[in-house]
Amino acid sequence: MKIIYALVAMTLIACNANTPQNEESNDADTISVVPDPESKDTTATKPQVKVYSNERFKDVTVERIGEHQFLIRGKGQIFEASFSWVVEDGHDEIKEGFQMTDAGAPEWGNFSFTIDVPKARENSTLTLILFESSPKDGSRQHELPVVLY
Repeated sequence: MKIIYALVAMTLIACNANTPQNEESNDADTISVVPDPESKDTTATKPQVKVYSNERFKDVTVERIGEHQFLIRGKGQIFEASFSWVVEDGHDEIKEGFQMTDAGAPEWGNFSFTIDVPKARENSTLTLILFESSPKDGSRQHELPVVLY
């Protein structure tokens, strides 16, 4: 029995030895915080912009342009250049829609759109979810959640 445990342990160690430890996966959602390149502020406390990405969306930013209005920009590698979005508050879907990129997959197409979405409950957090719809069954794929406010 000890021999079996030893063989299993050696197999696991050998499998892990060939796995690169420093590679980043493109499958996971990522959020980067970078200085706002359009800011004229030269102090150390420059405004920062969150940049959201996953395997189908990248360089996604949100700019608040009104009390409950937002400008969403980014790039998408989307089948037939069409993607959908929904805004939810953790309980309900508040608003939904679809957008187009300026190029379909395999290219990365640019997109830019605005939404106007007030909170139904003051203490809620609104989240925009970008996603690609499955051509087979219409299910959501490659969801990218982005916190609005």
